[in-house]
This record gives sequence, structure tokens and C-alpha cells, in this order.
Amino acid sequence: MNIGEAAAASGVSAKMIRYYESIGLVANVSRTGSGYRVYSDSDVHTLRFIRRARDLGFSVKQMSHLLALWSDRSRASAEVKQIALGHVAELERKMRELRDMSKTLRHLAEHCQGDDRPHCPIIEELSKGHAAGPLKPSKRRPAH
Repeated sequence: MNIGEAAAASGVSAKMIRYYESIGLVANVSRTGSGYRVYSDSDVHTLRFIRRARDLGFSVKQMSHLLALWSDRSRASAEVKQIALGHVAELERKMRELRDMSKTLRHLAEHCQGDDRPHCPIIEELSKGHAAGPLKPSKRRPAH
């Protein structure tokens, strides 16, 4: 099948298939005499694996490692589990950061009058230019 058919069958766009091929995540496939890529059912199966891994947020490096483990029939499932749990920990860290950002922005928005006056705690907080660490909502209310 051609790249368009492989893309439709796998759920991975033709552009991403070419990208994955260029970085070596998937092997170069055979080509016709006129240079068109030709994909097998096995290639599409690999692309579906990548699509599912990408949907779960794995990085390209992690996907490469998982693909290698997938093709290694003597693999230890402990190694696969370690990759997955490491990814879970990273996702949970990112979720905590997003919750903190959301809480801070909600706090700042609640304390912004949203009227015609120029005073705005959101702008004030952004202008402080904190270089390190997330913003923490303060407990005090701004003067009105």
C-alpha cells in the first residue's frame, strides 16, 4: 500500500510517517521504481503501535525503546513496566504543575476587578518577572 493508504489504516498522518522514517523510529520501507514508498501490513501494525504510544504521551525516545522491546520476544516485562511507570510519574508531575498554574490564574482573575480601571493583579503578577518556580496564590486580598 502507498503512504496515503498506510496513513489511513494506521491513523498516523503521511507527514508524521515521513518524519518517523527520517529520524529512524521506523525503518525505511521499500520503494517502487518511481520512488513511491510501499508499506506492508507489518509496517502498518508498527505505525499503529506508534500511534497508540503517541496517544499515551510517550516521547520519541520512549517509543523507540518500546518498539525495540516489542520486537524482542525475550524481553522482560519489568523493563516495559518501568518505562510505563516512569511515564506515569512524569504525567502526574505535569498535572500537578498544571493544577498549580490553574489555581494561581484563577486566584489572580478572582482578584481582578475586570472594570475600566487600569489596576489589574494579573498584570502586576506577570510584571514581577519571577525567574524560578511557579507562582503561588497569595492569601491576602488586594486593596480596592
